[in-house]
Amino acid sequence: MNSLLIVTPVLILFFCAYRFYAKKLEYLWQIDPKRSTPAYSKFDSVDYIPAKNWLVLFGHHFSSIAGAGPIIGPVIAVMLWGWMPALVWVILGTIFIGGVHDFGSLITSVREGGSTVTDIAGGVISRRAKILFALFVWLALILVIAVFAYLCADTFVKEPKIVLPSLGLIPVAMLIGYLLYSLRVNSVLVTLLGLTLLSALIIFGNILPVAGGIRMWILILFVYCYFASVLPVNILLQPRDYLSSFLLFFGVGAGYIGLILTRPNITMPYYNNWMTKEGSLWPMLFVTVACGAVSGFHALIASGTSSKQMASERHAKRIGYGGMVAEGIVAVLAIIVTAILFKKGDDLPGALKSATPIGIFAKGFGSVTKSILGESGSFIAITILNAFILTTLDTATRVSRYLTEELFKIKNRYLSTLIIVILGAALALSGKWQKIWPVFGASNQLVAALALFVLSCWLLSKGKSIKLVIWPALFMLITTLAALIFQAIKYFTDKDQVLFIVSIVLIGLASVMIYEVFPVIIFRRVKPCIRV
Repeated sequence: MNSLLIVTPVLILFFCAYRFYAKKLEYLWQIDPKRSTPAYSKFDSVDYIPAKNWLVLFGHHFSSIAGAGPIIGPVIAVMLWGWMPALVWVILGTIFIGGVHDFGSLITSVREGGSTVTDIAGGVISRRAKILFALFVWLALILVIAVFAYLCADTFVKEPKIVLPSLGLIPVAMLIGYLLYSLRVNSVLVTLLGLTLLSALIIFGNILPVAGGIRMWILILFVYCYFASVLPVNILLQPRDYLSSFLLFFGVGAGYIGLILTRPNITMPYYNNWMTKEGSLWPMLFVTVACGAVSGFHALIASGTSSKQMASERHAKRIGYGGMVAEGIVAVLAIIVTAILFKKGDDLPGALKSATPIGIFAKGFGSVTKSILGESGSFIAITILNAFILTTLDTATRVSRYLTEELFKIKNRYLSTLIIVILGAALALSGKWQKIWPVFGASNQLVAALALFVLSCWLLSKGKSIKLVIWPALFMLITTLAALIFQAIKYFTDKDQVLFIVSIVLIGLASVMIYEVFPVIIFRRVKPCIRV
């Protein structure tokens, strides 16, 4: 089957969803461009700062939520269950679940003064729900920070050529932030300057590879994360993520242009097996493909950093729903470039294990972009992927700082960030994150389900319909619980005590949150939203 026969209708569906379905969400939340946003009403020159324009904020938001998720998850799903199930989930998940989740988390946080989704839970559900939800998210974020720091450092070791463009972008971003906000230079000119410097870094990175050990890079990355968290958002975090987003735009654009020019045929079977060693297609595919369809991590970014920088409610659809659609487009590209590499009879699980998801994506991307990028396509794919791991890493550190301040009442941002950095670095250097990482996919989707329930309760508190939110919430809850139960049984059988205990704890957390949420949903025991 020609890949364009798949890509074209998918892109049309995404466009229609953004144009029409997102409009229903705007009507539900009653978007009012005249209403002041927290970026102005709570301006503090550190966290609450209106973005220069919506594109700058979109760049920060998109690069933060993307990370490696919309690439790695879909590649694994394609190799295990087939490209068609993965594609269908990405399309339906993006339009009806992920887009709702991201848009709702962003605009609800804006309406609640930039509060995180965990803080909002305390207002519309209960204080116990808030504490449990926040503590779980806080622990999950420390795990994410540790793992992403390790993965980024490991890539530096294996591919020294990407060190200079990855770390060199930090001073470039600070220059761009200074020009945009302090000198108020035209944003188009500043963007062109930033992209020129970024291109130069990539060129010189190929000429001057920087070697180093993994422990050294981990420590350097955590020093960077510390400063990215405590500095005003418009000095480093926002401009760095904004410039990084152009890398992904370039990569995705080159990928789709390559598909148009080469029109490769999909040779892999559309469906492999219902049951694999990783589990059945449902529910395991739905927690494997996370960011490409829906991800709880997005709610933390939307309500953690993006809501504090949005200058107008008019931008909520573009940033929230549009960012999710853009991520779905990335996931579709990952699915296609994987499906063209293999044919019927190939040992797909074996290839996945030996080549790794990143290696498979890089090879497929290099294949379709060879006519545009020559032999450097695979290298560019790895550079882009690592840049987005780094953007997710720094934003996750900042969001963790907010949660630390909420949970433990630490008002000093330097101290709260130091706590996160020390815990994350200790976990990354110890290597013990590998013991609990296998359950992260299910725990991430559990966060998405809980966030959707919080949004449902918030809408009820405002006397609004919840049908567009509650059905996605129920689907994600049932799917995630099924995945956790399957994993718990598997880990018990394999006598993996750590993962078995973690799975049982997550099931317990979900059960307690159900106990807290369902009376609000079923019996309308809802109160006006007052932050706790």
